[in-house]
Amino acid sequence: MSLRMNYREVNDPAFRAMMALEQHSGSRSKDKVLYELVKIRVSQINGCAFCLDMHAKDLLKLGNYADHILLLSVWREAPLFSEKERVLLEFAEHVTRISQVGVPQELYHKMLTHFSEEELVDWIMAINTINSWNRIAITTGMFPGCFG
Repeated sequence: MSLRMNYREVNDPAFRAMMALEQHSGSRSKDKVLYELVKIRVSQINGCAFCLDMHAKDLLKLGNYADHILLLSVWREAPLFSEKERVLLEFAEHVTRISQVGVPQELYHKMLTHFSEEELVDWIMAINTINSWNRIAITTGMFPGCFG
C-alpha cells in the first residue's frame, strides 16, 4: 500500500474546510456512540479502510462496543441494536446510496419519530461528512496507519 498524496499538506485550506464540517457535525451529536456507529456503517458501505479503522477505535474508546462493531454490517439480523439505531442505520445507508433508490418517504417519517427536524438535518450533515471523508481517503490512497 502506498499513499498517493498527503492531501493535508498539498491543500491545507481544503483539509481545514473538511475539519470545520467535521467539528460542526461532531458538536451537534448528542449520542457519540450512535455517531460513531453511523461513521463505521457508512465507511463499511464505501469500503474505506482508513475511516473504518479510525472510527472503530474511536467507538471502542467510548466503551465495550466490540459486539456492535462486529455485527454492524448485519445490523438487521442482530438483536442488540435498538429501534432508534436501526432507523438511523437504514437512513444512513439510503443517504450513502442515494442514487439507487433515494430516501423512501416511510423511512423519512420513521426518522421523525426518533429525531426532530433539526436533528434530522444534523444527521444528514454527519452522513454527508463521513461520505466525503471516505471519498477523500479512498481517492488519495489512505490506509490504516498511513499518517503515523
